[in-house]
Amino acid sequence: MRVLVAMSGGVDSSVVALLLQRQGHEVLGVFMRNGVAGKAAQEKSCCSASDARDASVVADRLGVPFYAVDYADEFGGLMDWFAAEYRRGRTPNPCVLCNQHLKFGRLFSLADDIGADAVATGHYAIVRDGAMHVARDAAKDQTYYLFGVERAALRRTLFPLGELTKPEVRAIAADAGLVTAEKPESMEICFVTSGDYRDVVRARGGGGVPGRFVDRAGRELGRHDGVDAFTIGQRRGLPALGVPHYVASIDAKEGDVLLVPRDGLERDRASVLGVRWLVEPPAAGCTLRANVKVRARHAAAPAEVSVLDPGAVDVRFDAPVAAITPGQAAVFYDGTRVLGGGWIEA
Repeated sequence: MRVLVAMSGGVDSSVVALLLQRQGHEVLGVFMRNGVAGKAAQEKSCCSASDARDASVVADRLGVPFYAVDYADEFGGLMDWFAAEYRRGRTPNPCVLCNQHLKFGRLFSLADDIGADAVATGHYAIVRDGAMHVARDAAKDQTYYLFGVERAALRRTLFPLGELTKPEVRAIAADAGLVTAEKPESMEICFVTSGDYRDVVRARGGGGVPGRFVDRAGRELGRHDGVDAFTIGQRRGLPALGVPHYVASIDAKEGDVLLVPRDGLERDRASVLGVRWLVEPPAAGCTLRANVKVRARHAAAPAEVSVLDPGAVDVRFDAPVAAITPGQAAVFYDGTRVLGGGWIEA
């Protein structure tokens, strides 16, 4: 096949291009520029000019065509949404939307333009018989970030690393003499180059409403400079109250941030909207059993998922779950298979 490979300049996507070439496919590499500039971007961003250079060096070594495309406007829109979500008292997950709209949106349009049969990325996930499954390396599994991929796109998507572990990927790169073999991973949000997401929020429309820390009785426990500095489950940056307290909810309109002891974070229900299904969408009124993951590093918890309509579900967990956070994704699993997911509303 002719395969368009999203090359970020890291070891994972480098090995994807190598493996597909070894399998006999015609590989074309593409790098996505996010438009973030400056010294910090060179050091922190996974889409910097130095990353583009690394990706081009790998493509040159493999002898594959390489292109860099400018998605600065699209990333700018993503950053505006990111900032607006924090001002609403929510905790956004931009990597999910980036995958949904850019890597598996714009890139498929580009693939169509150049006559590519498939798009491949360095994500750790498995596609089998048109279904998405968790990766063999559970510590690296990235299916939480991929629930928004269209089912039609999934049929043209390749994840060559799904059956490999990270050490195996690095060993393949080292054996092939790729410059990215020992390159450190980028763990940050690509456009948060300062290390503080609040810099992005305040540069794109200003911070959130200032207000009070309160307890469940509504008593004031202190003051803060803006709700954009907080997320559900947060402990740092809060008033000293004798025993550890955590953020339980955020009223973005009034500026109130509710603080509770640890056990006050637990909930057994979640309302999930904007649901996308990677299986045949269940009918309204249907109830299914699933394991539900409410954040990337959360161990999926058993739950009953009640379908209100194809885009909205109510999740009832078998046992309470801590820090269910509006703005984060909830992803539904049946064993290793990804059923779908959506956005936590409440």
